[in-house]
Amino acid sequence: MSRSRSQQRQHDGDFSIEKYGAKTREKEECDEQLLAEYASLLGFYVASVAVLTGMAMEQDRLPKRFRLLDLALLGIATHKLSRLVAKDRITSILRAPFVNYIRSAGAGEVEEEPRGRGIQRGIGHLISCPYCTAPWCATALAFGFVFGPRVTRFMAGILASVTISDFLHRGYLATKEKT
Repeated sequence: MSRSRSQQRQHDGDFSIEKYGAKTREKEECDEQLLAEYASLLGFYVASVAVLTGMAMEQDRLPKRFRLLDLALLGIATHKLSRLVAKDRITSILRAPFVNYIRSAGAGEVEEEPRGRGIQRGIGHLISCPYCTAPWCATALAFGFVFGPRVTRFMAGILASVTISDFLHRGYLATKEKT
C-alpha cells in the first residue's frame, strides 16, 4: 500500500457522528460489484448442494416429489428462517463481523449494511438480505427433510408457527390503529 493511500485511510478513519453515513472513497470502491467474492460464495453453495445431493442419491433418500403440505411448510419456514438470519435483532451478533448496524426497523428487526472489503463484504451482502439468504435457508431445510425429516418437520413447524404469529401481531396492530 502506498504511503498516500495509507494516509488517506487514516484520514477516512474519522468515526464521528458527522461522518457517519458520509460517502467515502472506501464506500465508493466497495459499492462496486464483488464478482470474485460472489463467485466464491456461489461456488461454495453449488459444491455443498452437489455433495449433499450425491450423498442423498447414494443413500436413495431423494424424494420422488414434494407433498404439497411439505412444500407449503418449507416455504413458510424458509420465509421466517431467512428473516431470522438476515434481520432479527437477537441474531445480529452472528452478522456483526460482516455488517454495520444502521437503525431499528421495528418488529424486532434491524437495518444493517455490509462492511469491510472482499469476502467479508460479500458475506455481509448475503446475510443482511432475506431475499439472498432464502435459497440457502430453503436448501438447508430441504436437505433436512431428506436426512432428518422428523426433526426438520418439527423445526419447520416452529418457524411456520412464529410466521403465522408475526402476521397476526401485525394484523392486530393494524386493526388497533384503525379504531
